[in-house]
Amino acid sequence: MKLPERLTMAEAGAVLAALQAQPAGAALSVDASGLAAFDSAALAVLLHALRLARARGQGFELLGPPDPLRQLARLYGVDALLGLQGA
Repeated sequence: MKLPERLTMAEAGAVLAALQAQPAGAALSVDASGLAAFDSAALAVLLHALRLARARGQGFELLGPPDPLRQLARLYGVDALLGLQGA
């Protein structure tokens, strides 16, 4: 699933609904490469995606996270959970 260019509190509900609608498969891939404007709600959405994948017995893959998202994840201490530690 490709994340929108903007992901803040205002957009989080729609993105969460789209994540829930994703079919179960081998892995839940979330493409963050297009994220340009976001706040901490983006991390909440990504953590929800991770929980959803685990509940479905799927893998989770975060593709192309921009550096500011990596920095925010590090600041919140969730970089390792999202597979961003050391990346």
